[in-house]
Amino acid sequence: MKRLILCADDYALAPGVSRAIRELAAAGRLNATSVMTPGPDLAAEAEALLAAAPPGFQIGLHVTLTGGLKPLATPDLPAFWPSIAPLMAMAFLRRLDREALAAEIEAQFGAFRSAFGRAPDFVDGHQHAHLLPGIRNLVLDAAKRHAPYAWMRQCRGPHGAGQGLKGRVIAGLSGGLARAAAARGIATNPAFSGAYDFAQAGTFPAIFRSFLPALPDGSLVMVHPGHVDEALKCVDPVHGPREQELAYLAGDAFPRDLAAAGFSLGARTINTA
Repeated sequence: MKRLILCADDYALAPGVSRAIRELAAAGRLNATSVMTPGPDLAAEAEALLAAAPPGFQIGLHVTLTGGLKPLATPDLPAFWPSIAPLMAMAFLRRLDREALAAEIEAQFGAFRSAFGRAPDFVDGHQHAHLLPGIRNLVLDAAKRHAPYAWMRQCRGPHGAGQGLKGRVIAGLSGGLARAAAARGIATNPAFSGAYDFAQAGTFPAIFRSFLPALPDGSLVMVHPGHVDEALKCVDPVHGPREQELAYLAGDAFPRDLAAAGFSLGARTINTA
């Protein structure tokens, strides 16, 4: 049976998101999560995750440059860009403040080590910002310094990155990241899926099943489960799908669907040798 890395993004974004991820991890319904180090109460959330996570559970750094949280390097400034669109435009127009971005990425790697006592197992980016030109090299170089044995999330698979235009755009952006990682000797996951239109979250069981065909052993699928609380509503305008994803992942159909597609969630790491 093939092994799947099922990664819940956005740990530490809000208490309800973190609690849902811990519940799924403890139940064996996830085997990875990526952490937003600018999130509130990071030290307490890290301690709770380490207590709940079973052996072999992977914990990564979710480099955060967008969303409702505040930067670590310059906490007196307003929140990050609210969405990926303006950051993407600045990246392709070559108008990024690379010095400020590098400082923020460094601060997030440092915060992860302080909270968890070690380097992350892998690195990715909130809203896939780590794929963007002008940003990907900063993330890769920081990973090489601070987490030399970590693998990097690339976002291409047999179906692009998932469903629709969103999946095609993410997959297209991933080519540069994969090449740059290989040039640095940084391992990446063999394939990826998980992107979809959140407006369709009511059909998430069918959407999840569509991610799995043709994925090779060791592939990664991202999910975004969570309990919706007031803290989440303040930082994430699209929060309803989190509870729908959580209900499916915690329910009886999920393990049946996983087994029917020939996958299990046992411990699986990317070869970083």
